[in-house]
Amino acid sequence: MDVRSFPLLCIIVLHLGLTACTQKTSKTVFSENNPQNSPGSSCATQKIENRFLVEWENGNFTVETAANADVFTAEFIEPQLEKIRHVEFDKPIQLFDHQLIPASDTLSETDFGNWGQTVTNAAYAWNQGVKGQGVLVAVVDAGVDYSHPQLRTRLAENLAEINGKPGVDDDGNGLIDDYYGWDFNGKQPAPPVSSTNVHGSHVAGIILADHTQGSVKGMAPKAGLIPVNFMDPAGGGTIGDAILSIRYAASRGAKIINASWGGSQCSTSLKNAIAELGTQGILFVAASGNEYIDFDRDYRQMFPAVFNLSNQITVAATSSNEYLTDFSNRSYTLVHIGAPGSNIMSTVPGGVGWLDGTSMAAPFVSGAAALLWSDRPTATLDQVKTALLTTVDVIPGKEYKVSTRGRLNVQKALDKLRSLVP
Repeated sequence: MDVRSFPLLCIIVLHLGLTACTQKTSKTVFSENNPQNSPGSSCATQKIENRFLVEWENGNFTVETAANADVFTAEFIEPQLEKIRHVEFDKPIQLFDHQLIPASDTLSETDFGNWGQTVTNAAYAWNQGVKGQGVLVAVVDAGVDYSHPQLRTRLAENLAEINGKPGVDDDGNGLIDDYYGWDFNGKQPAPPVSSTNVHGSHVAGIILADHTQGSVKGMAPKAGLIPVNFMDPAGGGTIGDAILSIRYAASRGAKIINASWGGSQCSTSLKNAIAELGTQGILFVAASGNEYIDFDRDYRQMFPAVFNLSNQITVAATSSNEYLTDFSNRSYTLVHIGAPGSNIMSTVPGGVGWLDGTSMAAPFVSGAAALLWSDRPTATLDQVKTALLTTVDVIPGKEYKVSTRGRLNVQKALDKLRSLVP
């Protein structure tokens, strides 16, 4: 029996040989609404007063609404108290700041085209026919341009819906006509294509842009793409929609989830949702953020970047001259690896564009993980993570402030995984 389903919350006082039990109440499951009993309340500086995240004892998760916390407690929590494990306010979250570099600037495909793919030695895998085939990667982000020629061939089809009837939830997941992905912000199968919010399309292209259809060389050009949007056109969303997006990606069979977003709002529900992915063998790749923060010295934290879960890799951004970028958040314990994140060319609606940010660094690692699993489908999550983090290039005199001190190297990681999984 799962001890978390017990109606009593108990603390064993060993030196007294006593067991102190507290009856489960609405205040214990919704401690955020009772600041005196909420140790995490100091980081909950923002909350959405009428939206609530509910974790149920059976493992389900829902987002609920009510006029306010008091009404929600009286009318929703109290009648179902024994079925509820945890409740918290929903909170805002956003894409990490990024800079779209105008095409009129000095950047060109010749100078900065696919430098990140080159420096990480991705071609070592490609030349052996290892291109991500058989691996599904979810881009949980802003909307992805489904029509982009380098992305449309990579869309993972939801065959139950494609072969079903229009307007019918053929696969029974509560979403109608989710042929390729879902827009949790707009509550529709696909978000409108936006020329202003290019983030999701750019991230997707780094991971898996089809080499045969354009100039961007995706890290894993034959991997399958599950696009999941939870952002509005301005790049803002909620933790609740992020969790729904993560769980949807897992239900569709994603092996890797890329998260190039975050914020200062800590959330027990978000942490639990990401940890749950690990029990399913799913790797969660997070961007460290672009706030110039040293997490080892600064009280500010970015979530989910600093959760440091066993199934998580948090990525800092490096430049073409092999330095950690000045904007990248860093830490010797909470950030794990560096990857290219400056002057990165990738797909955007209508063509290609260049962006800076740790948002661009994370998908290099996601794409690399797809290559590794493509070559060794039976590898465990731990084996893939170990291969990626123990084989980095450490540049003498330019050691990065990340736990590995170095930058992603696909060739070394692939060789390492092959030694672990013959």
